[in-house]
Amino acid sequence: MTKRELPKHVYRQRNGLYFQRRGWKSQKFLAEFGTPEFWTEYASILSGERPVSKITARSFKALIKSYHRSSRYTQLKPRTALDYDKYLRFFEDVMGDANPVNMKRKDVIRLRDSNADKPYFANYSLRVLRVLLEHCVDLGWREMNPARGVSEIKTVKKARSPWPQELLDQYRIACPLGTRERLAMELCVGTGQRIGDVIEMRWSDIQDGGFAVRQNKTGKQLWIPILPELQAALDAASRHSVFILTNERGTNRWSYRGVAQAVKKVRDQINALDFDIHSWRYNAACELVEAGCGDDLVAAVTGQSAAMVQHYTKQVRQRVRAIQAQQMRTEQKQNV
Repeated sequence: MTKRELPKHVYRQRNGLYFQRRGWKSQKFLAEFGTPEFWTEYASILSGERPVSKITARSFKALIKSYHRSSRYTQLKPRTALDYDKYLRFFEDVMGDANPVNMKRKDVIRLRDSNADKPYFANYSLRVLRVLLEHCVDLGWREMNPARGVSEIKTVKKARSPWPQELLDQYRIACPLGTRERLAMELCVGTGQRIGDVIEMRWSDIQDGGFAVRQNKTGKQLWIPILPELQAALDAASRHSVFILTNERGTNRWSYRGVAQAVKKVRDQINALDFDIHSWRYNAACELVEAGCGDDLVAAVTGQSAAMVQHYTKQVRQRVRAIQAQQMRTEQKQNV
């Protein structure tokens, strides 16, 4: 559906339809667009009184509907809400009519273990179920949360590493200046920001030779000078939208899924599947350490805490310090 089809003050966001009007509180619609319930909800918002539908039956479907109206959900970051919705739909599909009051700890464990072959899905669904059942407790439907304390499936987590320089060079060859894939990489490496913040960047964010960034996850405000490699990519980019990274038509920002799929094709082409988009953030932090920057200078660019700077740069930091140590060792032998 296009904006022209939507009623006044109604806008489509990534996780649903919202009523947005200057001076009014933004509200997410609960009903599906075009249904009688939607128009009733729309009319009630305009009249200044939003109805709260009564839950007539205790089911996961009703619990999820109630959770969507709660502050636990409405205060989530848009990206997090989008992730949660995927798992909430899964719960509704597999146990929508079941009564959450009857769910026991063994049922939670069984649900987790049924997806053991997909540990990320199993663990994330457990986290969302824990939040959902906590809302069930808040409603007074049950006394305790059976998902609380249930452990996640243990996985061997492979440490993420920055892209090797030779792979970055191959990526630049495969994606010349002027391509969206090249611009995405230069933005991530050049600013050290998460891809979620990069796809939100606008041309108007470029101020005084740098990017003015407000991080979605932390809320931190940063100003990051533009490197020559990034400036070359920006100069070669088309400007058909307020966003720097745009969709194929150049009318709106490039979606997270779109960027990930496009970059994965290049990674597959140059045999770089062990290194993903987030690894570019590691490249930025590691390049700063290799340049001799301390933790405070690295954090000034990436916006990370001191602990996260240490985590992202531990491999290159060990290498830099080992080189320094061996040089000192050699000099000592020569002096002796």
